[in-house]
Amino acid sequence: MFIMGYFLIAVAKVLDLVLFIYMIFIIARAVLSWVSPDPYNPIVRFINNVTEPVLYYIRTRLPVVFGGIDLSPIIVLLGIMFLRAFLVNSLLRMAQPML
Repeated sequence: MFIMGYFLIAVAKVLDLVLFIYMIFIIARAVLSWVSPDPYNPIVRFINNVTEPVLYYIRTRLPVVFGGIDLSPIIVLLGIMFLRAFLVNSLLRMAQPML
């Protein structure tokens, strides 16, 4: 049974890392929107390609543009923080009795 506990701990840690990296991409996307980066830069294109599907989904479902300011990155960041606090900690908590 301890193998399942260690597996859940590993899944929780990997999920936490993936969510943290995606949070960094969202923040980088927001910072890049303040400046005028070269759209042909491979790093800028990568960040846009990684973050645009989630941001587009939020923009189509919720009216998050107020006065020309796009608030969809804030909603995505709040969602990531919720997942990190709830899902990751729940997985870690489920793994504890199995050890």
